[in-house]
Amino acid sequence: MELGIFLVVIILISSLIFTLLLSGKGDEGYSQATKRNTTNLTLIYIIVILFSLIAVGVYIRWFT
Repeated sequence: MELGIFLVVIILISSLIFTLLLSGKGDEGYSQATKRNTTNLTLIYIIVILFSLIAVGVYIRWFT
């Protein structure tokens, strides 16, 4: 169980880092246009992480 949670956290963090690294590449106009998309992706990652932590908490509380 701990290994699974650890792997999910590592995948989420690496996804966030690689998304931010890749969003900065490209021409000037592209990086200006993707600023909002990067913000949206970051918010999505934050929401997914929070829901994942809540789901793990519910699982631990009621199913173990």
